[in-house]
Amino acid sequence: MVKWFSVILVATLMMDWRSWALETCLQEQQRLKDQLRLLEAQVKQQQVRIEQLLQEKELQLLDRGDEKSVPRLGGRRQYADCSEVFNDGHRLSGFYKIKPLQSPVEFSAFCDMADGGGWTVVQRRSDGSENFDRNWDDYEKGFGNFVQKNGEYWLGNKNLHFLTTQRDYTLKIELADFEGERRFAQYESFRVGSEKSAYELSFREYSGTAGDSLAGSFHPEVQWWASHLRMKFSTRDRDNDNYSGSCAKEDRAGWWYNRCHSANLNGLYYRGAYTGETDNGIV
Repeated sequence: MVKWFSVILVATLMMDWRSWALETCLQEQQRLKDQLRLLEAQVKQQQVRIEQLLQEKELQLLDRGDEKSVPRLGGRRQYADCSEVFNDGHRLSGFYKIKPLQSPVEFSAFCDMADGGGWTVVQRRSDGSENFDRNWDDYEKGFGNFVQKNGEYWLGNKNLHFLTTQRDYTLKIELADFEGERRFAQYESFRVGSEKSAYELSFREYSGTAGDSLAGSFHPEVQWWASHLRMKFSTRDRDNDNYSGSCAKEDRAGWWYNRCHSANLNGLYYRGAYTGETDNGIV
């Protein structure tokens, strides 16, 4: 009788030990799960903070105005143009790195986030500080001040080709005179051809307040020589215009000249009243 009781007693002790061990294991498992959730929450908070710091640094760099300030957003994501930068939540106008789909390299461009946002600025004249009377290679690669907010530059014909052939673009030209009057011209389906086509210019419907000088449609009798539609690009060392002389040499700029122009946005920057003996200024 005592022997049988001893067997029952040992079995009971083993069952109690297994129950205690299982309960301890479950408690440890729950503790580890709670600890894991806490660590995951801390990691998420750190990731959010890192993103905030990156964005704050990005904004600070854009405001500083030195060459190292150009944020390389392509390091986190590749942007084909400024509209993609805008759509990704960046609302501050400034220089960003973009890389059109067929472009072999990325390059800097000023992204204007006003007026709907996402405008890629391809040319800017503001104070006459940059020389636009340049040769073919300069216009092909691009030149100017790609650092300062109001720096003058030309994005480059090769970059314009890569940019405008990846989708349908609208060209907007904003103009202001020394008396403070502002006007604009807007064209649909703006495109620049390849180097093989001498970067031929094409565009469609005009709208705006500046007048349709790019198509020369302001007067039917002058359109045959004034229109820039389907014109090849010309510079002082590469004459592709329809003129017997050289429009680029006479008008001191690179442009899509015909015979020669009704629009000349790369012409000489006359500070104040127009004093040019010919129409070689910004027209």
